[in-house]
Order: sequence, then structure tokens, then C-alpha cells
Amino acid sequence: MDSDNLKKTLRYRYVIFSILGFGYIVVFFHRLCPAILAVDMMEDLQAGGTLIGILGSAYFYPYALMQLPAGLLSDSWGARKSVTIFLLIAFIGSILLGMAPSVFWAIVGRTLVGLGVSMLFVPTMKVISEWYTTREFAVMSGFLIAIGGVGSLASATPLAWLSSRIGWRMSFISVGMVTLIIVVLVWLLVRDRPEDLGWPSPADPTSFDAPSIGLWEGVGKVLSYSWFWPVAVWFFFNTIVFFALGGLWGGPYLMQTYHLSKAKTADILSMISIGLIIGSPSLSFLSNRILKGRKSVLMMSSFMLVLITAAMFIYTDSTPKWVLHVLFFGIGAFSGAVVAVGFTTAKELFPVQIAGTSIGLINLFPFIGGALFQPLIGYILEQSGRINGAFTVSGYRQAMLVFFLCSLIAFISSLFIKETMKKSGVF
Repeated sequence: MDSDNLKKTLRYRYVIFSILGFGYIVVFFHRLCPAILAVDMMEDLQAGGTLIGILGSAYFYPYALMQLPAGLLSDSWGARKSVTIFLLIAFIGSILLGMAPSVFWAIVGRTLVGLGVSMLFVPTMKVISEWYTTREFAVMSGFLIAIGGVGSLASATPLAWLSSRIGWRMSFISVGMVTLIIVVLVWLLVRDRPEDLGWPSPADPTSFDAPSIGLWEGVGKVLSYSWFWPVAVWFFFNTIVFFALGGLWGGPYLMQTYHLSKAKTADILSMISIGLIIGSPSLSFLSNRILKGRKSVLMMSSFMLVLITAAMFIYTDSTPKWVLHVLFFGIGAFSGAVVAVGFTTAKELFPVQIAGTSIGLINLFPFIGGALFQPLIGYILEQSGRINGAFTVSGYRQAMLVFFLCSLIAFISSLFIKETMKKSGVF
């Protein structure tokens, strides 16, 4: 193996990871930005809670539906071409969202955004598997989730500052232009594998010796494997709090229940991002080095989320501000960051040939949950009525009860998850 070219591979892979990581910042920004902009959008578009919930969830439906095709397109088109084409769609959607004259066109724009950014996570996983070793894969995956936390952080305080100066519409248009810059960088600099540049791959050669498994055969193996389903149920219910509360209704909740300004609301919501950034590498380290297991970390995180949502249900409108910071940090860590360990569990349940299929399929469940529960929470709030245009404390308490029940189901499902760390890759 040419040592000089291998050194080029080891250096250049960080350029590729940085560009795709920059794209993942945009993915998370779009995912969570309605929490800050929801009140402004309701007023401007003259929409109620249910419609805004549908608008928020419009991101999740195409994102969820594209997870399996994402793996197929990554293999057939390649990650570079797939990410470039679909981020162009996200650029168009972001511009349309910023210029939308009505809720209908805003929903169309956000749907295009969800479709466009849906083709970044799985292709990036594919690129990481080509440019890094198996041991490095887990580390880089954790870093990718943490980088997503930067995007969620940008959707809090920085977005509140930006929207207060140029408005929510120009904020989306600005993000659209940033997305276009990423499109150009991906096309010019990202390569699917080191061999595309004539360089050797550092990836473990044993991963390429196993016989291939067809797409639909792999799908059948994953869906028919009984140990897959506890992980799927856990993903569905555990991430609902992160997506539905952190991604949309957390902002209106803090503004309308605690009468906080947009800036102070953003400060509290930013704790979700900090929990995501700190939690991803920390929980991965806890799993790999301290507890030496996946299941124990998933159980612990789910139990912590039960405690958090129970506190928010009991003290819906009477939680001290500093405690709110702690609770939202916990949501970022135990409903968001922990998915790095969850994805590792899903990957280790299956042979390496269908690891991508298993990740794509498992990634359906959190986004289906987000798509269903964002409008459901909006409907619950609407049914409880309004006072001076704001949703009632009673409505938010019912919403918190839903989050608590989801957390409880996630914890119960974690008890049935198979430990995968000691027997990695055994089907």
C-alpha cells in the first residue's frame, strides 16, 4: 500500500467530513427552527395550532419516507451525487418557505426542505464507512450527531437574534443561500471513496469480503428479525419529546406559559443543543468504555427522560427558570443525543452487508413519530382553547402528559432491547 497516498487519504477525509458535517448543521437547523419561529409564523400566516403543527411535521413525512431509498441511492448514484441533487431541492424549499404567501405554500416549501435534507445522514454514513475504519465509524458517527447539535443551537438564540432583525421570511431565505453554498462544496470536493482519487482506503478489508445481500432480501431480514422491533419502538417513542417539544412546541410553551421573550426562550431552547453536543460523545464514551454495553445506556437515558417529562407534567407552569434550563438540557441529551448509541445498536444487530439497510429502516421510526405528534400536540392545544390568543396552561399540561406516556413506553421497550456490544455483527 502506497504510504504517501494513504497519508493523503487520512488528511483529505477530514475535509469531506467537515463539508458533510456543515450540511448536517443545516439539516438540524431546519428540523428545530419552528420552535423559535412558530409564534411569528402563526401571526403572519394567520394559522392555528393544528395548521402550524402540520407545517412543522411537513418536514418529517418526506424525510421518513426517504430513509430506505437513501441507502439505495447512496449505493447506486453515490453519496456525492445524491447529496448534491437533494440539497438543491432543500435550497428551493427554503426559498419558497421564506416567500410563502399562505400556509399552503409554506407547507409545500417545508415539504421540499424535508425531502432535500433527507438525503444527507445515510449517505454521510456511507461515506464514513468508506473513508474510516470500523472502530473509527462509531466515533465519527457520534461526532456527526454532535455537529447536528450545532445546527440545533443555531436554530435557537442565533435564529431569535436574526429573525428579530430581518424577520422569519428572510431568515429562511438566508439559510437557503447557505444551503446553495454547501451544494457547490459537496460537488467540487466530496468523493464517495478514496479510490475515486486513486488513493487507498483505510476501511477494514474484511468488511468487503462477505457475500453481498440484495436490497429487498436485506429489508426482509431486518423486518423479520424479532430483536429489531424493540429498538424500533424505542426510537419511535423516545425521540417524540425531542422532535415535538424541542422541534416545535417548546417555543410557544415557554413564551405563552412563562411569558418569556423570544431571546430568553431561545436561551432555554439552546440547552437542547448543548445537551445534544455534549451528550453524543459522552453517552458513546459511557457505552464503549464505562458501562461496556448499549442496552444499559438506552435504559438509563429513557428512565431519565421519564423523570424529565414527569416533572414537566406536574409543574407545567411553575418550574423555576434554572430548572427549565436543566430539563431542556436533559431533553437534548436523553431524547436526542442518545440516538448515536441507538444507531450503533441497530447496526450491530445485523451483518455488515445490511448495516446500511438496518440504519435506514430504523431511521424511519423517529421521523414518523415527529410527523404524527407535532400536529397531534397542536390539536390537543387547540381543543383546550385560548386566552388572549395564547394556548392555555391546561392544554400544555395535557401535552406534557402525552410526552410522559411516550417516555414511559420508550423506557419499557428499552428493557426488551438485545445487548449487541459483546456479540457485534451476529445475526
